[in-house]
Amino acid sequence: MTAPIPPAPPPPPQSLTPLPQGAAPQGPRNISDFRNQRREVQQNGRIVITEPGRVIVRDPGGQEFIRHNELDRFRYGARNIRTEDIRGGGTRTIVVRPDGSEIINVTDDDGRLLRRIRRDREGREIIIIDNSYGPRDRANFYVDLPPPVIRMPRDRYIVDYEDASPELIYETLEAPPVERIERRYTMDEIRYSPAVRQRMPSIDLNTINFDTGSWDIPPDQAAKLQVIADGLNRAIQRNPREVFLIEGHTDAVGNDTDNLSLSDRRAESAAALLTQQFGVPAENLTSQGYGEQYLKIPTQGPERQNRRVTIRRITPLLNGGQASLPPPPPGIAPPR
Repeated sequence: MTAPIPPAPPPPPQSLTPLPQGAAPQGPRNISDFRNQRREVQQNGRIVITEPGRVIVRDPGGQEFIRHNELDRFRYGARNIRTEDIRGGGTRTIVVRPDGSEIINVTDDDGRLLRRIRRDREGREIIIIDNSYGPRDRANFYVDLPPPVIRMPRDRYIVDYEDASPELIYETLEAPPVERIERRYTMDEIRYSPAVRQRMPSIDLNTINFDTGSWDIPPDQAAKLQVIADGLNRAIQRNPREVFLIEGHTDAVGNDTDNLSLSDRRAESAAALLTQQFGVPAENLTSQGYGEQYLKIPTQGPERQNRRVTIRRITPLLNGGQASLPPPPPGIAPPR
């Protein structure tokens, strides 16, 4: 990749309209509903595909990357949402919650998240995500690292949710990196560099089953997320700066572009449900789809274990390995 991933299509005006907690999801709910709305153009030797809420880039080698706007997840239960242009470039989106607290997302002109802040009613702030220090060359979102050396049992490095106890789930959500973290990584470096993410243990939510082509989570499946939600809330209560990445994966049936979009929407759907139904703070979650790139079972046929959602703690990656400590008392630091 010789150029940065372009921003996702701008959200429609209604995306700034708060939605009641527990409201039905908005927009299409199946890949077939908008497949004919995709548009392809060639840019800098690559193909850029736009579809509702997503942009997909296919590089000359055939690999695809996807990006979406996370604002939609913050609409549920909000009292008010407003955006402000920042002098010098970029946008600040402020989500006001019923208790008067605010979540502030600062993005640059290309839609890249620079900073995510929680501000309480007294004006005290906690910076949850800080990407403002990142590399000037935004095309460098891929980090080439050797795979980590795993010195722990495989079933503790990748935990199967279906067979894990609540305490093992929590221990995995709090687990340190499997190797020393040498520096802070940006959100994009984490999203698009598998060897960076592999520094952290993960949990495969292998109990959720999606209908073909859909990212809706039926009520009987949603109830199965109670234990992971309890673990997430417990970890965030201990350290309000924790950040967890929810990853979406598919099997190899179907075309690459459909699978990438589907996996990204399933990951976002799981993140939204954890917030709406179980109270996991939206600002402590982020999501990303990987399609069929990382098959758990190497087969080109239908395979339930490959259609999965994975959760891993990424705070140490964002903070250079210092995130295992509780945060200092928050100060008052208006966003720049």
